[in-house]
Amino acid sequence: MDPINVIVGLNIIASFGANLTGAKKGLKSTVTPVKERPKTYLQKLPLVLATLSLVALILAVFQLGTLNYAENANLNNFRLAGLVIYVCFSWIQIWAYKSLGESYSQDMVIFKDHKLADKGPFKMIRHPQYLSQILVDVGGGFATLSYILIPIAIVQIPILIMRAAFEEKLLSKHFNEEFEQYKKSRGFMIPFVG
Repeated sequence: MDPINVIVGLNIIASFGANLTGAKKGLKSTVTPVKERPKTYLQKLPLVLATLSLVALILAVFQLGTLNYAENANLNNFRLAGLVIYVCFSWIQIWAYKSLGESYSQDMVIFKDHKLADKGPFKMIRHPQYLSQILVDVGGGFATLSYILIPIAIVQIPILIMRAAFEEKLLSKHFNEEFEQYKKSRGFMIPFVG
């Protein structure tokens, strides 16, 4: 098996346990009392796309839905760059949702005791989990040369940006001036930008 794919596969396994705790918290949020849970396609569509991305990445580890590595050896630098981005941001994404603590949910919700996140990567940007999801999928697609994953990742970019913007309106509605100050102190998805 290709060494880059072995590393991608091991990272999927290693990060699965950490992601499982996030999934459990996400399920818990479906029964926890909330102030607001908007009804929008942006609740479920990003989760469906993330699931499709994971399936495409697992297939790509076994060289299903990928370009032929031997015929595309000139792309090894792209593969290595994709691998570094994939591994780094898969763990930054886990750090991001763990930093949310009890405010974490797979849905966009405002809990009764909701607090603005100001720990971990949230000290620098407001949506590190979405930025990480984008870069994990793009990085994984380049690392494995997956012609299935890369298009899913590209489609996912505007959807995650729209979800983040929707979340911002929700947070602004519930936190008013506190959220406006919060926005001024950190970037949207890139530090100090937006």
